[in-house]
Amino acid sequence: MTRREALKLCGKSFCLLTASSLLTLPQPSQAQGMKKGLIKTKLSPYFVPLEGGEIRCELCPHQCRVSRGKRGLCRVRENRDGKYYSLVYGNPCAIHPDPIEKKPFFHVLPGTISYSLATAGCNFQCKFCQNWEISQASPEDVFGYDVPPEAIVKKAKEVSARSIAYTYVEPTVFYEYMSDIAQLTKKAGLLNVTHSNGFINPEPLRTLCKVLDAANIDLKGFSESFYRELCSGELNPVLETLKILKAEKVHLEITNLVIPTKNDEMSMVREMCLWIKKELGADTPIHFSRFYPLYKLRTLPPTPVSTLDKARAEALSAGLEYVYIGNIPGHEAEHTFCPKCKKMVIQRTGYMVGEISLKAGKCNFCGKPIAGIWT
Repeated sequence: MTRREALKLCGKSFCLLTASSLLTLPQPSQAQGMKKGLIKTKLSPYFVPLEGGEIRCELCPHQCRVSRGKRGLCRVRENRDGKYYSLVYGNPCAIHPDPIEKKPFFHVLPGTISYSLATAGCNFQCKFCQNWEISQASPEDVFGYDVPPEAIVKKAKEVSARSIAYTYVEPTVFYEYMSDIAQLTKKAGLLNVTHSNGFINPEPLRTLCKVLDAANIDLKGFSESFYRELCSGELNPVLETLKILKAEKVHLEITNLVIPTKNDEMSMVREMCLWIKKELGADTPIHFSRFYPLYKLRTLPPTPVSTLDKARAEALSAGLEYVYIGNIPGHEAEHTFCPKCKKMVIQRTGYMVGEISLKAGKCNFCGKPIAGIWT
């Protein structure tokens, strides 16, 4: 890539960052097209009828038993006369054209737009959630759009997006909507990418993998107690998800939000990194992200930069090849370095992408293949 092309790409990323920040809150023209309340429902393919009109959800490891007229833990699925329905089909409450680096994906089409969306709801209750206003809400509590799957793909192409991202909340809760969009996305020649907590059952995950190109999974900690106490979830199903994604050849990146006093012990970080290397491969990118006080953890301080540096050192020492630090624009660990010759192959500042020294997915300097989706 020439310097002129790199600067053009960098400028595009800056514009995308600006556009994304402007779209964080609904603009007047947007608000006119939004409304509260349910828009559409769709029958879930993943539930088992039980006696007395109850059902058991088979979509995620919670396996909620839900009585007639009641909802699961995610707040967006309801038992109606012994059948289980998604209440958020075609009802996104967030739609933004984002830099794909924001997901974060550092090894997927750098410098391109990812058309990103979410509905209300989540199957976790993370005390540190940055999107809790929508993740911990019912669909009736937030303003949403009426957007069928084909309209999502059309809009993505209109803004020259190269991918569609299912993100902001846990995409598993709007599985039917995501799946129908993803089928159309594939036909349109775009990528399907997701940022997920990984808390999904194997059968629906393997079905999704048929149309999924890349996944960034939040590996929030490396102990059951962390997941139980801070997320109302479990670790083992997430580890199983990571192994399935690897086996299904979905490009995989991992994000670990480093929270002071909660998951920042270096012994735990090293154990996690050794597991990643053994089960997923040394070329699996990992992003150590800086925590800022949010939601129910407002009394904790931001993660010290020194802690993130130590975590990165542990990951490199454990043998991981692509180790990043997030939420600190300008840090050297935003760049991608070739693990063989150690030279910079992708330059970044925040969501802005600078010079890219790759050719056909290989390092321009030594020819080593760099894991990722580059075309």
